[in-house]
Amino acid sequence: MQAQAADALRKLVTDALVERGLMYEGAKAFVTPRRLALAVHGLPGRQADSKEERKGPRVGAPEAAIQGFLKSTGLASIEQAEVVKDAKKGEFYVALIERPGKATTEVIADIMPDIIRTFPWPKSMRWGTGTMRWVRPLHSIVCTFGTDIEDPEVIRFEIEGIVSGDVTRGHRFLAPEAFPVRRLEDWLAKLEAAKVVADRDRRKAIILNDAKDLALANGLELVEDEGLLEEVCGLVEWPVTLMGSFEERFLDIPDEVIRATIRANQKCFVLRDPRTGRLANRFILVSNIAATDGGKAIVAGNERVIRARLSDAKFFWDTDRRTPMADRLGKFDNITFHEKLGAQGARIGRIVTLAQEIAPLVGADAALAGEAARLAKADLLTEVVGEFPELQGLMGRYYAQHENLPPEVAAASEEHYKPQGPSDRVPSAPVSIAVALADKIDTLVGFWAIDEKPTGSKDPYALRRAALGVIRIILDNELRLPLRPLLVSAARQILGEEHYEHNPHDALGVESFADRLVGEIIKGLTRRLAHVPRGEESTAAAGAERIEGATLSGDLAADLLSFFADRLKVHLRERGARHDLVDAVFALEGQDDLLLVVRRVEALADFLGTEDGRTLLAGYRRAVNILRIEEKKDGVAYKGPAEAKLLKEAAEEHLAAAIETVKHQVSEEVKHEHFAAAMGALSHLRGPVDAFFDAVIVNAPEAPLRANRLKLLDEIRSATRGIADFDRIEG
Repeated sequence: MQAQAADALRKLVTDALVERGLMYEGAKAFVTPRRLALAVHGLPGRQADSKEERKGPRVGAPEAAIQGFLKSTGLASIEQAEVVKDAKKGEFYVALIERPGKATTEVIADIMPDIIRTFPWPKSMRWGTGTMRWVRPLHSIVCTFGTDIEDPEVIRFEIEGIVSGDVTRGHRFLAPEAFPVRRLEDWLAKLEAAKVVADRDRRKAIILNDAKDLALANGLELVEDEGLLEEVCGLVEWPVTLMGSFEERFLDIPDEVIRATIRANQKCFVLRDPRTGRLANRFILVSNIAATDGGKAIVAGNERVIRARLSDAKFFWDTDRRTPMADRLGKFDNITFHEKLGAQGARIGRIVTLAQEIAPLVGADAALAGEAARLAKADLLTEVVGEFPELQGLMGRYYAQHENLPPEVAAASEEHYKPQGPSDRVPSAPVSIAVALADKIDTLVGFWAIDEKPTGSKDPYALRRAALGVIRIILDNELRLPLRPLLVSAARQILGEEHYEHNPHDALGVESFADRLVGEIIKGLTRRLAHVPRGEESTAAAGAERIEGATLSGDLAADLLSFFADRLKVHLRERGARHDLVDAVFALEGQDDLLLVVRRVEALADFLGTEDGRTLLAGYRRAVNILRIEEKKDGVAYKGPAEAKLLKEAAEEHLAAAIETVKHQVSEEVKHEHFAAAMGALSHLRGPVDAFFDAVIVNAPEAPLRANRLKLLDEIRSATRGIADFDRIEG
C-alpha cells in the first residue's frame, strides 16, 4: 500500500497541476510507515494569463439570448462585446475573455484538500468525531513553495481541523519533538537527524547492506529475499539490524520450513553457512529503534517467539514422516476438487492414466510416471503444508526421499506444479514432464467442459497459467507431442463413457469432442487471432446438448483453442517472433504440434528477411490484390489449376510449370519438417512471378483467357499455403 500511495500521490498532484497549466520538470514521492510526501521541481511562480474568444448570438437576437451570453461571459453590457461579420452568417457578437493567471501557491492550496480527502487507499478508517477517512489518523500536513535561493512560502489550507504548515516531527520514539522545515533538502536532512530515513530506496539499501555486513562478520551468508526486504522496509523508519539465534536441534527441519516459519511469523531473514550450504541457526531481524541496551531485549523477544514457532514446525515435520504418503490417499475420495468435477481422488486417478499415456512420448517410464502422479498431491494432506501452503510439492519431495522412493517420483512431486509463472523454471526430467502435463491438461479440459473459463482479468482457477505451462514445457524441452490424443484421453475421463451409453442421441461423442478441440485447432485459433466474428467459423457441432454441466458444442472447442492461441501468441512475441508471422502459420489447418509451429514461424521469419522473400511477398500481394478485385467485380471465385491449353504466353507457361514444381517440393520438404528447405523451394517462384507480371496482361479481352490467368494467380496463393497464409503477413 505504501508504494501504491507514493505513486498515487505523485500522479494525482502532477496531473492536477498540468491540467491547470502549471508544467513541472520532475517529481519524486517519499513514503515511510508514518509519512507520505511529494517534491515537485521546476514549477513556475504563477499560471500564464489566458485569453478566450467566445462566440455569442447574432446581432438583433432576442433579449433573452443576449442576457444569457452576458451572464456566461461575465460582461457587464453587450457594448463590451465585439461585432464580427461573416459572409454567410451575418453579424454576431464575440466576447474576448481575459483571465489573469493565479499564483502557483493559490492553485496548490485549491487542489490539495480534495486530493487528500479522496485519496485512493485500498483500506481506510475514521477516527475521533470527524468524517474524514484515511489509512491511519492524519496528524499534520507540511506544504511549502519557493525557489532554492529564497525563503519558501507556507501554503495554507485546512482539512478536518488540521491546518497545513511547515512543522513536522521525527521518529515516534527516538526524536518526537517538532521542528520546522523549509524545502526538500532541509526536510530530508532534518528528518535523518531525527532518526527517520524518508527515502524508501535508501532504507532498503541500508537494510540489505547492514544485514550482509552483519552476516559476513559472523562468517555467514545472508539468504536474500526481495519480498521480505520490501515488507520490512515498509515497517521501519530507522532500520537497525540485529542478529539472533535458535537451537541447533531445529536444523533437522528442512531449510525451507525453517525459512518459511521465521519469515512468516517474525519477518526475519535467515542465514546460510557457506561451509555446509545449509541454513545456520542464526537469523537477522530489523528493528525500528536503536535500543539503549544494544538490542538485547529485542533479540531475546524474537528468539522466544521463533523458538516456539520452530517447535511447532518440528512437531509437524516429525508427525508427517510417521505416515507414508500412500496411506493418505484414501482421504482424497472425501475431498471435493470442484462440485462439477468430482472428488480430488477421482482427479488423481485421471492424472495417473494421462501421465502413463504421456510417459513414452516424452521418454519416461510409464510405471514410474503413474506412481509419481498417484503420490504427487499426497503432501497436501500433511501438517507442514497445512501450515505453509507455499511449500506444497517441495514437501512432497522431502517425504518421498524419506520413504526412499525412486528419485524420479520425488522430483515429480515438487516439479509437477511448475512452471508457475513466466520466470519459473520448467521441469526437464521425463517423469516430471509427464506428470506436469497430465495435471495441467486435465485442469484445462475439465474447466472448459464445465464452462468455467477466465473472463477479462478474472482467472480464479489459474487457467492462463496452466495453458502457458503446457506451452513452455513443450517448447523448452523441444517435445514432439501432438495434442489431439492427449485431449481425447482427458475428455474421455472427465465426461465419462456412461454418458454416451445413456445418451445415444448425442451425436458428438468424446471422439468428436476431441476432434473439435484439436482437429479444428487452426479454425479456432484463427478466429481469435484474426478477430473473425463469432459465428463465421464452422458450426458443425452447434446442435450438441449441454448435459450434466458439460458443454460439447463447437463453441467450447473454439473458445479453448483460442485461449491456447492467446497464450502461445504472447509467449512467442516475448521471444521476439512477429505477431503477423504467428498468425500466418496458425491459419494453416491440421496442426497440433506446438514445436513445429514455432520452427515454421522461425523459418518464415528468416525467409522474409532475404531479398527473395521480400520480392516474392510483393509479387504475391500483387497477384492476390488483382484476384480479389476481379472476384468481387465478377461475383465468382477463380480457383486453380489453370488449363494448360489456354496458356498462350511463354511467361505464363513458365509460371505454371514453376508452381507445380514448387508445390511438390514444398509439400515434400514440409512432410519431412525441413522448413528452411521448403522456404528455399518457395523462393524459386520469385523469377517466374516477376516475369509473368512483366510480360502478361491478366485482364485479357478474351473471357476464357482472362479466367484462366486469374486461376493461375490463385495457384500462386495455393503454392505459398504449404508454408503459411501470406495474406496475414504485414510489412
